[in-house]
Amino acid sequence: MPTDSLRITEIFYSLQGETSRVGLPTVFVRLTGCPLRCGYCDSEYAFHGGQLQRMERILDEVRSHGTPYVCVTGGEPLAQKGCLLLLKRLCDEGYSVSLETSGALPLDSVDPRVSKIMDIKTPGSGEVMRNHWPNLETLTPLDEIKFVICHEADYEWARQVVQEQQLHLRCGVLFSPVNGGVSATELADWVLRDRLPVRFQLQLHKVLWGNIPGR
Repeated sequence: MPTDSLRITEIFYSLQGETSRVGLPTVFVRLTGCPLRCGYCDSEYAFHGGQLQRMERILDEVRSHGTPYVCVTGGEPLAQKGCLLLLKRLCDEGYSVSLETSGALPLDSVDPRVSKIMDIKTPGSGEVMRNHWPNLETLTPLDEIKFVICHEADYEWARQVVQEQQLHLRCGVLFSPVNGGVSATELADWVLRDRLPVRFQLQLHKVLWGNIPGR
C-alpha cells in the first residue's frame, strides 16, 4: 500500500467522548486493521474491510466538517505506515490532532505536535503482553495514558503501574471502567479511596448514543 493512501473504515463528526478533550466537536478518522484482539474491544468492525483512500481525499473530508479537532483512531492506526504521514499533514494544516493507540507499536516516529492517547493494556484485556513499555519514554505533557479497567484485579495492577512508574509525572493518566465489567461507581470509589493522581472517565459518546458506530 502506498504511503499516500490509507485503508479507512469511517470518517465521521461527533463529540470527543474521552480524554481531556471530552465534549469537543471532533472529526474522527478511523483506520482499518489491528494486530491486537482485546476482549472488550468495541470497534471490531474496523479489523477488516474499509476503503482505500488517497491522502487528499481524506484531508478534504476532514476539512468539510469545519472543526479544529481531529482524532485518528482505529483499530490500531499505526499498523498502517501511511498513518505517520497523515498525522504530519493534519498538523501542518493547523489541526489539533490526537492519536488513539494501543501502545503496542513504537511511538517514537509520531509527529511531536500530536497528542498521543496511549493505552496500557491490563491483564483483563487479554493483551497485557503486547505493551511496548519503551513507549513511556516518548511521552510528554501533551500526551495521555489510558487504562481500561475490567475488574478489581485490573485496578490493583494499574494502580501499581501508575505508582511504580510515576506515570502522572509524565502526562495525564485516565482510568475507565469497561462496559459490562466493573461498575463506574466502584471504580470511582477505588480511585477516591486510594487518592490516585488520575482522571476518572466515562465514555461520553456511549452515554449519549450507546454503541452506535460512527457516533
